[in-house]
Amino acid sequence: MLKIRLSRGGTKKRPFYQIVVADSRNPRDGKFIEKLGYFNPLLPKSKPERLSLESERITHWIKMGAKPTLRVAKFLGAANLAPVPEKRNNPIKGLPKKKAQERLKAAQAPKEAPAAAPAAEAAAPAAEPAPVEAPKTEEKAPEAEAPKAN
Repeated sequence: MLKIRLSRGGTKKRPFYQIVVADSRNPRDGKFIEKLGYFNPLLPKSKPERLSLESERITHWIKMGAKPTLRVAKFLGAANLAPVPEKRNNPIKGLPKKKAQERLKAAQAPKEAPAAAPAAEAAAPAAEPAPVEAPKTEEKAPEAEAPKAN
């Protein structure tokens, strides 16, 4: 299967990509059929030198059955050479994990309990005064002898 994809060049920490047509079984930076443009992510988006596309050859390869990768499809959509790919969304991936959900529930439970308590007190008349507890006297435990230093 033919793919229109990015082939990385440049040096470490300074990427430069060629937009190429290649067999999907070939390595990313390996053998390709034809170079269709380039992409330099280090340049600002306002510069036209950031992205170069050979539109005639790209439309030719798309008609021949080559499928663009997601990143290249975004470039082609911006250049009106192909339909813009739909924005993918995975709302489940963004949810908190199990432990975080438990912490959220635990944090919300005390907030809900005091809100329910005043409503319950207002509904029930306070006929009986609350029993007063006698203060507890704590007995001190005899202090343990300190260990002797030898």
